[in-house]
Amino acid sequence: MKISSPDSRLPTPDSRFHSRVSPWLFVPTLYFVEGVPYVIINNVSVIFYKQLGVDNTQIAFWTSFLYLPWVLKMFWGPIVDGYATKRKWTIYTQLTMVLCLLSLAFSLQSANSFVISLIILIIGAFISATHDIAADGFYMLALERDAQAFFVGIRSTFYRFATIFASGIVVFLAGQLEIKLENITLGWTIAIAISALIFAAIAIFHWFALPVPITDSEQKTSARAIVDFYRQTIQSYFSQQKILAVLAFILFYRFGEGMLVKISAPFLLDETAVGGLGLSTSEVGLVYGTIGTFALVLGGVIGGILIAELELKKIIWWMAIALNLPNLFYVYMAYTQPTITLVYVLVAIEQFGYGLGMAAYSVYLIYIAKEEYKTSHFAISTGIMALGMMLPGFISGYLQQVLGYPMFFVLICFLAIPGIFTLYFIPLDLEKCDK
Repeated sequence: MKISSPDSRLPTPDSRFHSRVSPWLFVPTLYFVEGVPYVIINNVSVIFYKQLGVDNTQIAFWTSFLYLPWVLKMFWGPIVDGYATKRKWTIYTQLTMVLCLLSLAFSLQSANSFVISLIILIIGAFISATHDIAADGFYMLALERDAQAFFVGIRSTFYRFATIFASGIVVFLAGQLEIKLENITLGWTIAIAISALIFAAIAIFHWFALPVPITDSEQKTSARAIVDFYRQTIQSYFSQQKILAVLAFILFYRFGEGMLVKISAPFLLDETAVGGLGLSTSEVGLVYGTIGTFALVLGGVIGGILIAELELKKIIWWMAIALNLPNLFYVYMAYTQPTITLVYVLVAIEQFGYGLGMAAYSVYLIYIAKEEYKTSHFAISTGIMALGMMLPGFISGYLQQVLGYPMFFVLICFLAIPGIFTLYFIPLDLEKCDK
């Protein structure tokens, strides 16, 4: 029996494409550059602001605000869908992001670096969220259904590579440059500028390498059609069974994590005299960007396998516990300030549990999306998910400074209870949810 490769299953050049390009040539790079800005804007910004002397309250509040474009992106999705082509949106947002990253790098040298860099990050967040819409739409146009299924694992893998690159390699490089140049600001400027140049090289590559699907046509959608689309999508989403319980689940499942993610890096970087662990920038890059990310990916993979074998409704409770229980490690680290080796181990276990818990969360968001509006419903769910990360992030810095690190992490452990409690009320029957 002959098994065809993904490339052989793609349509011929004269059927759906002006030009045919192997997905192996562009899918990995497309999702690498989708991940890099998101990680730099939402995660790496926390680290470089901490190293530049910004206090935890300001860091947590303003970097949480950067989630907003991902909360709202569903509202301008139809504009991306109805004006110009997905290919143009993808390439032009990538080129614009290069300018944002370069501007971010050099803004750190300015006298008012915090305000200027924050404005650039906000602009970059809107561009990155728009690129996500365009790139995901282009992916569905450039690949046939069977090829889409085949490459979904490839795109996820290279998105994770982007996480390793941005929160691992870039942060590690900035830390090494801090030491070598004896200048924290210059070290970060060079590290982010290098990432911008790599990003630019990939964007130029995409200018020539991305295929040109015939179905990716330029058509203008009327304002009335967009309004009707919004109305039908929102009405169908919010008419689902037990929707209030579902909304509570989406908002509170990661409520504690929404606080932890904004304070974990400052905790690792702060001096032991003020309750932190006193790690260097490079060590934080290794903890989260490499070891932690690999553990996160492993947890996600194993979580997906378990869901496929055992069904989500049977194991979602255990995965919710796996996501939240390792937060106790931060309580332990705050009280004992352990060695760096033990920090690596504990953070890796915590990230592994986070990967398991996120697998269940992501799958649930997929299967509550009705078939007719699957993409739009998933966009609404992920927007609410981003809101669930943004809101607790706003107050996390203030609470940490009031409570101190040990009691702050104790609070996070208790905040896991509302999210787990919602599991009693949400519909878990796959067949019923899919109707």
